[in-house]
Amino acid sequence: MSANDRPDGQQPRATDESAFLKACRREPVPHTPVWFMRQAGRSLPEYLKVREGIAMLDSCMRPDLVAEITLQPVRRHNVDAAIYFSDIVVPLKAIGIDLDIKPGVGPVVEKPIRTRADLAQLRDLTPEDVWYVTEAIGLLTAELGSTPLIGFAGAPFTLASYLVEGGPSKNHEHTKALMYGDPQLWTDLLDRLAEITSAFLKVQIEAGASAVQLFDSWVGALAPADYRRSVMPASTKVFEAVASYGVPRIHFGVGTGELLGLMGEAGADVVGVDWRVPLDVAATRVGPGKALQGNLDPAVLFSSTEAVETKTREVLDAAAGLEGHVFNLGHGVPPNTDPDALTRLVEYVHTHTAR
Repeated sequence: MSANDRPDGQQPRATDESAFLKACRREPVPHTPVWFMRQAGRSLPEYLKVREGIAMLDSCMRPDLVAEITLQPVRRHNVDAAIYFSDIVVPLKAIGIDLDIKPGVGPVVEKPIRTRADLAQLRDLTPEDVWYVTEAIGLLTAELGSTPLIGFAGAPFTLASYLVEGGPSKNHEHTKALMYGDPQLWTDLLDRLAEITSAFLKVQIEAGASAVQLFDSWVGALAPADYRRSVMPASTKVFEAVASYGVPRIHFGVGTGELLGLMGEAGADVVGVDWRVPLDVAATRVGPGKALQGNLDPAVLFSSTEAVETKTREVLDAAAGLEGHVFNLGHGVPPNTDPDALTRLVEYVHTHTAR
């Protein structure tokens, strides 16, 4: 099922006619919609203020705080969609994995998964495990009204890379060693993670999320043949698990220029593109029937307003022939970005693309 298919009997949502969902469905839009990955926090002083003294994972489990942080960039930047404030390791923490997000490092896992016996750490995720997600999304949808909320999760490969490495990794030595050396264990690990990820996305959609994004942050480390054989089946399972809800499914990874066609083939309705591949080139790699999302280089935001506008026009010109386009950065907002640069960027895209 694609984002253009509405399940029989499903009630219309207040967000259905939003520019963001129209673009995801490859329908005509009043302007190109804009949102930013990592828009909810990091660069905003109001985010730093409410997060002061609160650990990252703790902040993800407080519904009132999640709602406030998610809403902050919508209020400030006038973006066309909110993205739920959380972290990709939240469902792993919720099922009892001993991990923490270390400042300046990232997620660190106490007992990495490298043997079949280690798989026992990965039990099923239930809605009760993440009750705070349901509660926070209830608060958010009441406040957002016609502005869509994007739910998200980490893709099986990226979650596996954290679990196997024990933390962030540049070369993914342990991950690839497991994938190549014990393909059956690797398959079983990704299958288990696909089930956990699917359950996490279902909780968000059933609570009111209007779209979902699957982040495969580290999958650009793989060659296409390895992706197709060892990763794509698990990602496909996730997309198929939420297909019946009829909400747009977005897929994004970093450094995935060689994988764009396969990432679309995995089941996404919208394929996210980082800044390394122009959108018109990406469209030929992805093929018809998909919208694209992206792809301004985040580093451009540190240049002059004129330079930002010039590079933004290049992105919009490359997107001119697309079936559907959601404007975004090619990766997340850097934490030292001037928030006003993001506000100006949203206004520029809205004005420049007004139809």
